Amino acid sequence: MDAFQQAIGAKVSTSKTVGESDVYLFAGITGDFSPNHVDEVAMAATPYGGRIAHGALLVGYMSRASTLITDQCAALMMEHFPVSLGYDRIRFLEGVRIGDTVTVSYTIETADPERMRTIAAVAIHNQAGTCCAVATHIMRWLKRQGS
Repeated sequence: MDAFQQAIGAKVSTSKTVGESDVYLFAGITGDFSPNHVDEVAMAATPYGGRIAHGALLVGYMSRASTLITDQCAALMMEHFPVSLGYDRIRFLEGVRIGDTVTVSYTIETADPERMRTIAAVAIHNQAGTCCAVATHIMRWLKRQGS
């Protein structure tokens, strides 16, 4: 079985409590000061009941999981170097509130050795078990020099 096939089924999960500082620092970095993220009073009157984290911040948490998955792919890492090609079918299903603890689950579902890619299912659940975001991640595995 080749290294790409061995990677199928590799899983990782990581958790993070979304802090107010996370949201404000992200807003500052991106310039996205939408009331959705920084105006508690305005958002209290919505079905969310308060401020929610940026969707792009959640994608950042997904990215952390994609980095952690490489620990589960030792055979691939011996001769390849991972680079994200991006996230497809990203959906934000529920708002993530400041103070929520989210868990990102990342599972490699398929591998394409000819194109040197793995495809993973990614999901974010909050502390109540509610699925808040999903995506498909495409990882390209570049051949290391001399391998």
